[in-house]
Amino acid sequence: MNQNKTKRMMPLIMAICVIVGIMIGTFYANHFSGNRLSIINSNSNKLNNLLHIITDQYVDTVNINNLVEKAMPQILAELDPHSVYISEKDVQTANDGLKGSFSGIGIEFTIRKDTIRVQNVINNGPSERAGLMAGDKIISIDNKPFVGKTVTNEEAIRKLKGPKDTKVKLGVIRFGEKKTRHFTITRGEIPQKSISATYMIDNNTGYIKIKNFGENTYPEMLVSLARLSQNGFKNLIIDLRGNVGGYLASAVQITNEFLHKNQLIVYTQGRKSPRQEFRCDGRGSYQDIPLVILIDEGSASASEIVAGAIQDNDRGTIIGRRSFGKGLVQKPIAFHDGSMIRLTISRYYTPSGRCIQKPYTMGDEKSYEEDLISRYEHGEYFSQDSIKHTGPEYHTNLGRTVYGGGGITPDIFIPEDTLGFTSYYKEASITGLILQFAYTYTDNNRKKLSEFKSMTELSDYLDSQNMVDKFATYADKNGLKRRNLMIKKSHKLLERYINSRIIYNILDEEAWTEYLNINDPSIHYAIKIFKDNSAFPKKPEPAENKKKR
Repeated sequence: MNQNKTKRMMPLIMAICVIVGIMIGTFYANHFSGNRLSIINSNSNKLNNLLHIITDQYVDTVNINNLVEKAMPQILAELDPHSVYISEKDVQTANDGLKGSFSGIGIEFTIRKDTIRVQNVINNGPSERAGLMAGDKIISIDNKPFVGKTVTNEEAIRKLKGPKDTKVKLGVIRFGEKKTRHFTITRGEIPQKSISATYMIDNNTGYIKIKNFGENTYPEMLVSLARLSQNGFKNLIIDLRGNVGGYLASAVQITNEFLHKNQLIVYTQGRKSPRQEFRCDGRGSYQDIPLVILIDEGSASASEIVAGAIQDNDRGTIIGRRSFGKGLVQKPIAFHDGSMIRLTISRYYTPSGRCIQKPYTMGDEKSYEEDLISRYEHGEYFSQDSIKHTGPEYHTNLGRTVYGGGGITPDIFIPEDTLGFTSYYKEASITGLILQFAYTYTDNNRKKLSEFKSMTELSDYLDSQNMVDKFATYADKNGLKRRNLMIKKSHKLLERYINSRIIYNILDEEAWTEYLNINDPSIHYAIKIFKDNSAFPKKPEPAENKKKR
């Protein structure tokens, strides 16, 4: 009888055991499973619930994928100005900028009057080998017309780029011809140069312009230094103006060439990222050469790492204006659909402990984006006294005072040159009329201009052609009324801008940079520092000595 009773009670006993097991499991899960359950049960799950509700109950059919694509950037924008979402179609473009090469046809182009105009053809690239020339107008791609208002930079890049060894057919009108020429071009690997200029400014001073810090910047730098060594350079200017940064590794490798063993270059640190230091290995070949670094408000991220390391280690002189102040480290995280986010995980700090990142308010992207405009309005571009340091004081190895609060403040301030600036010059620049005129003049005179093989020769020729008056006539016909008094006041600025663009169109970026540097006050000050043997910072005098003076 007891046995039968036990059999009848067995289902109840098992049920009680299951319930007790669930309760015990829930207790231990809540206490020992870390954040997993708390995340699942928190308000963040509302996002998934919301999407399910919209799919299930919303009055109209909704493309949930599109909704998510629009929401991702908004969510990340609430964190900081540099955490971003990149859609699958934009990932390659976002990554190409810092890679050593990309697959394409090898041209620089501009879009003018709804038509692609070939501005430059890369030496020994696919287009040059096929016979394409600067000045050619591309009117069809793969046998389909490609002219009109639908022609955009993005669409042109999409059609001209493509996998290596694939072919693209171009229909081209050449200057002075009416008949269309046809070219079949096999796409190839096109090198992307980070260093746009390397040359000797005078008998002793080498100059290197770095546009960004990509995969191949360090090898390019070694080649540039070798070129300058062949010319016997004794001083070096590294121009980082307008350089928005790139890979940390490249910045560290380049800085390593100029510092001594074990000197700190930069360190990173974040809430979930322990402090990581990057120190010099002592193998650099240029540890004692007099050095000047040029920066401005466009110098950011990796540029600021280089400038900050040189300044804090008292290795060289920083000249220019306060840098941008981008010191947040992003980690790329890919999704299964090919899209990705770049999530901020830590901050950059200079050797003295300064945080490079300028202040920002979470979610206030507008104020952050307008920071450079605010600096301009406050007069920071024109007066060193207008620079507002919001961070604490730090000290270099020699005891010189430097400031936190964002960006690198130069040792020597160079104001923006506004001499000759007028509303006429501003409108001519902003509207693109100068660029349009320079291209039109280049196109109409390409045969003559191509006779000049050096920047100096071409510059001398353009000086004799009264280019400013030619531009004023062109601009007057294209909507910018002639203002003789303003043109006279802005003559030097106009001439410099016009001539530089024509030089760029006919020669290359190095010639363009060399021309612009001729009357550059930062370059002139750097040369003066070298002549005065004062490129290496000196230890500040004690306060008592200063008082005695």
